[in-house]
Amino acid sequence: MGYYDDHYQTRQKVKRKSWFMPFVIGIVLGAFLFAVLLPTMVNNNWLPYQVILGDDTVNSDEQIHQSDDEGSETPSTLQNIQVDISTKVSEIVGDISPAVVGVVNIQTQSDFWEQEQSGEQGTGSGVIYKIDGDKAYIVTNYHVVSGADQLEIVLSDEEETTVSATLVGSDLYTDLAVVEMDAANASKAIEFGNSDDVHVGEPAIAIGNPLGLHLSGSVTQGIISGKQRAIPQDFNADGRADWQAEVIQTDAAINPGNSGGALLNMDGKLIGINSMKIAQDEVEGIGFAIPVDDVVPIIEELEQNGEIKRPYLGIEAYSLNDIARVEWERSLSLPSEVEGGIYIRSVEPMSPADNGGLTEYDVITQLDGEPIEDIVDLRKHLYSVKSIGDSLTITYYREGEKQETTVELTSLSY
Repeated sequence: MGYYDDHYQTRQKVKRKSWFMPFVIGIVLGAFLFAVLLPTMVNNNWLPYQVILGDDTVNSDEQIHQSDDEGSETPSTLQNIQVDISTKVSEIVGDISPAVVGVVNIQTQSDFWEQEQSGEQGTGSGVIYKIDGDKAYIVTNYHVVSGADQLEIVLSDEEETTVSATLVGSDLYTDLAVVEMDAANASKAIEFGNSDDVHVGEPAIAIGNPLGLHLSGSVTQGIISGKQRAIPQDFNADGRADWQAEVIQTDAAINPGNSGGALLNMDGKLIGINSMKIAQDEVEGIGFAIPVDDVVPIIEELEQNGEIKRPYLGIEAYSLNDIARVEWERSLSLPSEVEGGIYIRSVEPMSPADNGGLTEYDVITQLDGEPIEDIVDLRKHLYSVKSIGDSLTITYYREGEKQETTVELTSLSY
């Protein structure tokens, strides 16, 4: 204890005798450096960073200027850039929000006593894209309205007004649907943009109703992360892809309930219909939207026909990759040069395939000279390339022999 007390007291005595002069010297040296050396170092660019001298105020998008000896202004290498994204987004949201609505799927169920009761089965989002006469048309996702006995639209006004709506038509493969309601309840229709003009890296805004209508009108912002992404989709939950959707990828948050909402560019125009996200613990910020250029022809046909009429071939087929490769030669007698294709399980009587002479266990490898690797390729060619009434040239193998036939496609509604 004696050592601790002595040491403490000694330090106190030294501090009282020596603190004043170093303090004064430090002030004098500091003032000298600031007044004399600092301007010289700045003017000669001797510092590893940039210092702005003076008290001029620079506006957000103006370049900083320094006056030379003649009084002219010479741009410096430092530029103060501020992009007021928040203000722009607020303006867009304020203008577009009335066109983004909630969509409520109501289904009728029977209880234990076989009494029917109607209840909400899910909610999603929709976009008013046209007001025509006494009707307003809303585009949303197929999976939002699927199985609905009734549909309700929740407006984005302060009262969250709810109005009844009617399903005009829907399409499984494109995951799109059209709903109509009384135009008296619609104050704004969105303006279509051009998804082909979208560039990777540009800002994007998503508006919808994530996790239910209590979060209606939620806005998220991000960028366009990719274009023409091919995402496999399994409609019947059998573990095999039934279709490949070509979508826009964005990191703007898209959550359950955002489905059917709007993806906007910075002009406030619709560039996509939000559709899905990758929901995995290790994945964050990967959402997808259906490009508006693909949306427009589909919703126009749904308005007119209530369904999408697609070419019909009339076969039940499966990908070769679904069976063991040893069976390709042993059961289907395929030569070694065949690398992929689809095999026919059955043929519908009087169908185009039946009229073209196709039978079960024929293996299709090409359509119109284009390779067909799996069932997704078949559907993409039929539904995206061909039309009802078109001729289709089919290259196939039967008992190891390569053959060809041409059929005329008819229609089948889905």
